[in-house]
Amino acid sequence: MKKNVYRLMTVLILVTIALAACAPAVAPVPETVVEKVEITKLVESQVEVVVTATPGPEKILKVFGAFATPIEEPWDGVIHAALNKAQADGRIEYTYQEAIGYSGDMERVLREVCEQQKPDLILGDAFGNEEAVRRVAKDFPEVAFAFGSGSGPTEPNVAVFDNWIHEPAYLMGMLAGGLTKTNKLGVVGAMPVPEVNRLTNAFIAGAKAQNPDVVVMVSFINSWFDPAAAKEAAIAMIDNGADVLYAERFGVIEAAAEKGLFSFGNMSDQNELAPDFVVSSAVWNMDPTVDYLINQVSAGTFTAQDLKDFSMMGKGGASLASFHGTEAKLPADLVAAVKAREAEIMSGMFRVDVSESQPAGSN
Repeated sequence: MKKNVYRLMTVLILVTIALAACAPAVAPVPETVVEKVEITKLVESQVEVVVTATPGPEKILKVFGAFATPIEEPWDGVIHAALNKAQADGRIEYTYQEAIGYSGDMERVLREVCEQQKPDLILGDAFGNEEAVRRVAKDFPEVAFAFGSGSGPTEPNVAVFDNWIHEPAYLMGMLAGGLTKTNKLGVVGAMPVPEVNRLTNAFIAGAKAQNPDVVVMVSFINSWFDPAAAKEAAIAMIDNGADVLYAERFGVIEAAAEKGLFSFGNMSDQNELAPDFVVSSAVWNMDPTVDYLINQVSAGTFTAQDLKDFSMMGKGGASLASFHGTEAKLPADLVAAVKAREAEIMSGMFRVDVSESQPAGSN
C-alpha cells in the first residue's frame, strides 16, 4: 500500500515536470518609463497700433508781384513788404516786376509770367490796368489773381482789394486840426479817384471835428508817382498859409520839413523821412490780406471776392502810426482825444463815414 502511494506521487511529479516543459514562455513585463515633456504654449497677443498722420509741410506757393509803379511808391511798397515777409516766413516763393506802367505792358508781362513761370497767385495794382488784368485772368483760370482795384471782383479768379485807411486818416485830421496855428491845412493827393477821395474826405472830417474853424486846401497832381510835382504843390499850399500837410503822395513831406512844418505820411510809417516833423502816418498793413490769400490758394478754396475788410483797422489792416519823438511836442489833451476816438473805432462804437466824392479845392 505504502509502495503504491510512492509510485503515485512519483508519477504526479513527472507529469508536472513534463507539463511545465511544454508550457509557453511568459514574456517579461516591460519597465514603464515616464518621460517629462515640457510643452510651451504660444499665446498670440493682438496689439492695436494707432498711427497719427503727421501733416506734411505747407505747400510753398509761387507768387508774382506785378506793380505799375516803382516799389518806392508807398502803395505798391506796402504790398511788396507783405509779400517779402511771407517769403521770409517760408510760405511763398516770391518774384516781382516793378514800374510796368500803363501803356499796355501790364498785359504782356502778365501773359509771359503765366505762360513761363506758372504762378499759383499774382498780386498787384490794377488801377489804370483794369481791363488788361481781367483779360489775362480769363485766359488763365488756374491762376489766382488779387489786385488793387477800383472795380469789383470778376469770376472765377479775380479778387480785389484796396487801402481802406480812411479811419487813421480821420485821426490824422483830428491831430492836424488841433496843431494848426493858421487854421489852414493842405492835402496833396494823386488824382480825384474814389480811393484818394475817401482818404482826403476822412482827413477833412477829422480836422473839422476837432477844429470847426479849420480850412483844408486840396490839390491833385494827376499822377500816382511824381515826387517833384507833389513837392511843388505842397510848397504852393504853404505859400498860401497851410502850416500842417497831409502827404497822400510821396514828395510832400520833404517840402514841409524844409519849411519846419508838421506833416502826416500815408500808406506806411514815414517818420524816418523827417523824424522831427512827421507826426504820424495812416498805415496800410497788407499782412492780413496776404495771409488770407495764401491760406485760400493753398486750400484750393480761392474765390473771386472783395477783400476790403482785411484792410480795416478792426482786422489789423490799418493803423495810426506811432508818434515817435513828436509826441512830446503835441498837446496832451489833443493826444488823449485822438486815442479815445481810436479806441471807439476799434470797438465799433464810432464809424468813420466813407465819402468818395471829389473834394473841393478849399473845404
